[in-house]
Amino acid sequence: MAVLKFRVYPEDDSSVYRDIVIKHTQNFLQFHESILAAFGFDNKHEATFYRSNDNWQRGKEISLKKYNKPYKAEPLLMAETLIGSEIRDTNQHFVYEYDFTKNWVFFLELINVSKIESSKITYPSVSRTEGIGPQQYGTKSILDNKFLDIEEKYDLSKNSEGFSEEGEKADEAANAEEDERTEEEI
Repeated sequence: MAVLKFRVYPEDDSSVYRDIVIKHTQNFLQFHESILAAFGFDNKHEATFYRSNDNWQRGKEISLKKYNKPYKAEPLLMAETLIGSEIRDTNQHFVYEYDFTKNWVFFLELINVSKIESSKITYPSVSRTEGIGPQQYGTKSILDNKFLDIEEKYDLSKNSEGFSEEGEKADEAANAEEDERTEEEI
């Protein structure tokens, strides 16, 4: 049984990625769910895969369900399509699109094929994580309440430039002393 390792990264940042290992006999629905879990996305929106080439051109579509949109060819369904059936070469690429209104696009590259299956791993599984992934609903969830603690600790209010009033008063006093010395020298 073949175990496939895919590198999955956002379209706009290849330095942030997740490596996902999956059996060739598993389906695209399982792959879809593992990608969402790997990046911390919820499972509330529409999604589709496209078989692709090295230039990321979209080919055959493998969709979560048949959507109300025009198709050039009928899409395959994720739950019915095995990963192995769509692998055409050892460097296979897919484009994964999630949430058509937000238009999250991920590139998937087959980076390794192994015949050795580990009994300690439940497939599909994330084998490597690199970088902080994009946030599905904005940046607030990156740090959550930790940002508020940082803001309080370091006084990062909107009107502040990082200096307290004490520092400004000390600067004013030092400038006044310097002005007095200059006047005495004259």
